[in-house]
Amino acid sequence: MLANMEVIDALEHAEKLGKMIKQSEDFHIYTKRKQDLYQDSEARKLMDDFAKMKEHYEDVQRFGRYHPDYSKIMKEIREQKRDLDMHETVAIYKQSETQLQGLLDDVSEIVANAISPNIKAPRDGIALKDTGSGCGCGSGGSCGCQAS
Repeated sequence: MLANMEVIDALEHAEKLGKMIKQSEDFHIYTKRKQDLYQDSEARKLMDDFAKMKEHYEDVQRFGRYHPDYSKIMKEIREQKRDLDMHETVAIYKQSETQLQGLLDDVSEIVANAISPNIKAPRDGIALKDTGSGCGCGSGGSCGCQAS
């Protein structure tokens, strides 16, 4: 029973920590930038266009370089991704997202090191990223390649 109470206590502390993070300036900036992003009609159109193009991209990835539209789709998706990433509202949102991720990474590292220096804490959101090669080899996605 004591171990269960310790676990419950740790979870309650984690919940408090989450609430503290939600009260941080980084979180408030992030939520404001996210709201700005979804209120920007041009940014929403770019995101919608990119999502549609990504469907074509995924179809092309099934066949790789053998797909008749491979080169065209690969070029178009890179151009759309660049246009999306270069849009001012999107870029500002991504900066705030990176800032908040840095805070979360710092907290994770502090918690991990408080337990043991041997525990690895994810940095730069690496736990959320595909660790595939990212080479875009045209193998149909079997190696983990992705356009985004």
